[in-house]
Amino acid sequence: MEQKSNSSDKDASMSGSNMTEAKPDSQSDYAKIREERAISEATASADATFFPSPSSMSSNSVLSLMSQVDGPSLLNYSTTPSIYTARSVPVALRGKLDIPIHVTSGGSVVEYTVECQDHDIGFGITAEREEGIIIVTEKKRFEAHKESITGKFLVGGVPCMLMFRFDNEYSWFTEKLVTYKITVTPPQLKNVVNGRRQRAKISLDAVKDDLEAAEDRMTRAMESKISLVKEIKLMEKELHERKTSLIVVGKEEGVLIDRVKLRKEQESLLKSRLKNGWEDERPQDEEKETEDPAETVESEEVGVTSEPVKVDETENIDTSLQPVESTPRDMPQDAPVENSKDVNDEEENRFEV
Repeated sequence: MEQKSNSSDKDASMSGSNMTEAKPDSQSDYAKIREERAISEATASADATFFPSPSSMSSNSVLSLMSQVDGPSLLNYSTTPSIYTARSVPVALRGKLDIPIHVTSGGSVVEYTVECQDHDIGFGITAEREEGIIIVTEKKRFEAHKESITGKFLVGGVPCMLMFRFDNEYSWFTEKLVTYKITVTPPQLKNVVNGRRQRAKISLDAVKDDLEAAEDRMTRAMESKISLVKEIKLMEKELHERKTSLIVVGKEEGVLIDRVKLRKEQESLLKSRLKNGWEDERPQDEEKETEDPAETVESEEVGVTSEPVKVDETENIDTSLQPVESTPRDMPQDAPVENSKDVNDEEENRFEV
């Protein structure tokens, strides 16, 4: 009984020993399960906040949006981590070093370790997407020669460009040597499938909303087009009428230009005639002006005018037969004067028939 007991005690001790040895494995498995669950939740949360990029929505290509929704192909899909590592990489004084890593699978886990030989180093991480730049780790100086820089984060939205930046611009005299190891672990297959469906649902809602808005805008655009076509036809008709009117006005303008020119010439000639007289009247005026000035003077002396003497025809008087009493120049003044009565009687007897 004691041996059995001993054996039983031995078995119990062995069993207890086995349990204590298996306990760390259970803890590591539990931690791994917790990590996978956290990654799944973070991936689902990232997929829930997914929205199609502006370039994919504005692109004329059907594949632009579909490639963003589909993600990586599952035909050759592998969950094997991608490792980027380098040792003693120099960072020049007053310089910097950038390590770009392109991530295409949403839900990928990125883990990094950075060390610097003998000195501190500036270090930071950014994620560059189409929507903008997100700061993953703010850039600052780390004493990486004393303690390694480590970290782990999940990449949600893809495609994404991770930029690991080593900064030595603050150092004037010392070159830095850095060693880094970056591991990118793709998501589990089930997370990829779930992410596809989640992105597809969100993209479908976005496509429906944009389709409804586009159809509404298209209807308004077609109505506006019809209205503009009618207005253009009316304007073309009006333009044709205006062109016809322009031709008529142009012809009238030409006629009126000639008429104005004619009337101005006529106006000038009439004013000249009224001011200077007619040319055919000038010779008579010149003849009157060129008469003998001596005759004019003699006429003035004897009091003879150039006006004609008006004779009254009603009087039958022959002025040539009237006696004129005058004293001849050659007659002697002492000669006897005949009786004027006798002379008149003789003259009357002479003209009697």
